[in-house]
Amino acid sequence: MEEEKVEFGFLGPKFQTTYSMCAYFISNGSPSLVELTDRNVNMAGKRQTLFYIRLRWNDNEWIVAKQHGDFKRLHEHLKSLSPDYRLKLHGKGLFGVIDSSYSKSRLKGISNFIISLLETPMYLNNTQVRQFFALDSTISSDGDTFDLGTTEDKRAKVQDFEFIKTIGKGNFGKVFLARSRATNQVFAIKVLDKERIKLRKEVSHVMSERNVLVKSLKHPFLCSLRFSFQTANKLYFVLDYINGGELFYHIQHERIFSERRGHFYAAEIACALGYLHAQKIIYRDLKPENILLDNKGHVVLTDFGLCKENLEDTSTTSTFCGTPEYLAPELLRKEPYNYAVDWWCLGCVLYEMLYGLPPFYSQNLAEMYDAILTKPLQLRDTISPAAQDFLLRLLQKSKDERLGSKNDFEDLRAHQFFCDVNWELLLARKITAPFIPSVCSDTDTRHVDPEFIRQPVPRSVISSVEHFEQKGNQMSSVGTFSGFSFAPSSGIDGH
Repeated sequence: MEEEKVEFGFLGPKFQTTYSMCAYFISNGSPSLVELTDRNVNMAGKRQTLFYIRLRWNDNEWIVAKQHGDFKRLHEHLKSLSPDYRLKLHGKGLFGVIDSSYSKSRLKGISNFIISLLETPMYLNNTQVRQFFALDSTISSDGDTFDLGTTEDKRAKVQDFEFIKTIGKGNFGKVFLARSRATNQVFAIKVLDKERIKLRKEVSHVMSERNVLVKSLKHPFLCSLRFSFQTANKLYFVLDYINGGELFYHIQHERIFSERRGHFYAAEIACALGYLHAQKIIYRDLKPENILLDNKGHVVLTDFGLCKENLEDTSTTSTFCGTPEYLAPELLRKEPYNYAVDWWCLGCVLYEMLYGLPPFYSQNLAEMYDAILTKPLQLRDTISPAAQDFLLRLLQKSKDERLGSKNDFEDLRAHQFFCDVNWELLLARKITAPFIPSVCSDTDTRHVDPEFIRQPVPRSVISSVEHFEQKGNQMSSVGTFSGFSFAPSSGIDGH
């Protein structure tokens, strides 16, 4: 069938598209803007602002990252097509000075610009607009590549990374130390098996982890997602490699921490949890194994697979999940719960740092659950009265009486235990950590369990090509994990 070309005369003769593409968008609905956020990053030694555009189209959801110059080039291109072009684009700050009010105004202006493009067929069907929002790659994804650039066509594959060694293991796969072949930058790559995820019916948890990782780009104490992509059989999370070791590793080796050290970690963890709660996310799996130390001694929370997204301030949820030693009483009672479960977990982790074991620990699971539900908290006088009171309030068995139940993170900030914390300096990572892990390079794995290091990197992870044998299978698998891929503005080669 021959395609019928349609010209939008008032936009000029250059502004044309095809009937078939226009009909596709009409029959399948239009893409919509879900969220627009900005973040300052260092790119090639320069401070730049990236705008993360989260889009949804039918069952697909994805993010593209752009700089202001990318918007400007698209704006100028559309303007050149017709003298009647009327869309406005918010300008850059004068001499690079940007305050909070300007930033909000700029986001609103860019948001209006994006919405106008997405809601107007003659713009939406322009080739440059489709490329800008990665619409064509969403229509027909090839499964093992994703767009890594804003103005250049870059593709990332498994072959872009050298997989060095195994550094961790989870329910659906393993974590590997890897290096970018283009930049030599070191990453931790979490590789998950699609079939195992689908068999265990955990697709929603994996997609939730991906969404939380994207949002965690904005916080210094949360692990950042650099890229995510998929092949025929696997999902790949490309993460920062945090090489100071798990908190669990250090507790095992040192038995207990000083109160000063536990206080420092608790403050940084509380900051991270408060940020997640502000994003309407419950973490639900805070434990020493999920808390890493970086090479400066600061905490980094990782593993967001059990997070609950989009929980309103007054809402509750009821899914039973977590790790036995750190389960809050309301979960064991199978009651609806809220953000207060994370503050219970913080109390458990701080208790373990100061006393060497979780507060109600027993090798007998039934006895441990009974202790969590009914036994009083046992505290020794080896810590300060403020620390004891802090633990007592966090480990209240009633979620409504627990510290943090009223005003969340603000309740913890106001407690005497944190009275000497300069929160601004803490968030800026300008307070020197009480313990600096011993590391000699970016690839140092001395704080990784040797059991993992001894495991070879499986060939299935590093095989050069993982194509689907049948296109139907390809589209089915990609559809299951639609919206998984994520890419920042700069590509795998750093440009």
